[in-house]
Amino acid sequence: MNPKELHPLVAELFARGRRRSVRVAVEQEFLVADATTGAAVPIERVRRATEGSAAAPYVGFEPGGQLELSLPCTLDPAGELRTLVDDLTHRLTAARLSTYALPVDPRPEHEVPLQLTSPRYVAMHRHFDSIGPAGRRMMRRTASTQICLDWWPGQAGAEQWRVLNLAGPYLAATFARSSGPHGRLTTWLEADPARTGFDDRLLSGDDPVAAYTAFAAGATVFTSGGPAEHLTTMFPPVRPRSTYLEVRFLDAQEPATVGRVIDAFTSLMYDDAHRRHVLRSLEPGRAQLAAQWRASAAGELDLELVA
Repeated sequence: MNPKELHPLVAELFARGRRRSVRVAVEQEFLVADATTGAAVPIERVRRATEGSAAAPYVGFEPGGQLELSLPCTLDPAGELRTLVDDLTHRLTAARLSTYALPVDPRPEHEVPLQLTSPRYVAMHRHFDSIGPAGRRMMRRTASTQICLDWWPGQAGAEQWRVLNLAGPYLAATFARSSGPHGRLTTWLEADPARTGFDDRLLSGDDPVAAYTAFAAGATVFTSGGPAEHLTTMFPPVRPRSTYLEVRFLDAQEPATVGRVIDAFTSLMYDDAHRRHVLRSLEPGRAQLAAQWRASAAGELDLELVA
């Protein structure tokens, strides 16, 4: 992909907000199974079961049928998540469906088919298969809790971008619920390193737009929608979203514990003194970021540095 075509679009992704707001939004993914057989469930059956629930406007699905709740910003994101999940669980149970906040589906691959079969997902699946088995495992059998945080203007916003990327391995390890060769993070590291960016490429140089443009230009194009669509197929650990940052590296968390995760991220992002202290601690190790991600995925990262 031509960097000159990508650059203006990437610049929009790095526009950042105009004020120092402190909002939080949560995207929570679940594995879904038939309550009797444990088998994978067609998406339409799950969708019918959620109709009329308070969570229904926020329900979506991942390629393997994983259920995703994409909640808007609220004053109490953890409390809102628990309330909606309680209602959703009640309705799904009545429909003989079970949900699990597990980062990796224990069912074998042949029991979890690709359910989203638009040209985009078919092309994505084919592309990942050309690299190895991790891509289809990522698409069909993993689940995450994603945290979205306001991205501030000025120097504070530049710090936010760097600190989330540098602290990522440590935060992923702190809240890990899987590790080792079949863990969720290992799966992401192996799926397509050119487009997942679990290293220090995104922090290279003084211009994050240029660094992200080079990152996107280096990934194989497998869609036909031009540079804008290509950018949607980039899956870095922290995704720039113009006015907010989307944390993508966490294992799926139990909804009851998401509040603790949010507290860690809001302190890191919205407390100037704490953010700068963490940056000073982590910047000297930037060149080891790829090794830190690998150690985090293996469950071997030394967490004393951030204790």
